[in-house]
Amino acid sequence: MENTTEVLDITPNNAPSMSLSNNSIRYLSETGRWVKFLAILGFIFLGGIVVFSLMVSRIFASMNIAGMMPFPMVILSVFYIFIGVIYFFPVYYLFRFSTNIKKAFQQNDTTKLENAFESLKSHYKYIGIMTIVILGSYLLMGVFALVGMMLMMMSN
Repeated sequence: MENTTEVLDITPNNAPSMSLSNNSIRYLSETGRWVKFLAILGFIFLGGIVVFSLMVSRIFASMNIAGMMPFPMVILSVFYIFIGVIYFFPVYYLFRFSTNIKKAFQQNDTTKLENAFESLKSHYKYIGIMTIVILGSYLLMGVFALVGMMLMMMSN
């Protein structure tokens, strides 16, 4: 049996009033804890990327085979730092969601609840845009591969 006690009223623009049931609050609180766990793991992973990016040029420079390096290893370090910067924002948005959702229910504060959902929206918007960029780059690489194959076949 679902408990529908009104704890927080949610009233979007020109919409009927909604309320969160105790079960909804419990689900969101539990989600906040899991999100915080994932955000902390994400920050740890980011730290690993930064450390690796600082060490990668030294590692590969020490493995220099016959004095031949295909490109400066600093470029590889910059690439890993770039990946870390891209990965930072979705992790940060998740962390903000988890802290705001916890405070919203502890303090019964709808502003914190709004901030939590805004962070969650920002997280998924960022992930969606990155997905579009990645899919677009795959499509572009596929077109280039097809054109390259056609040019190779025409030259034979």
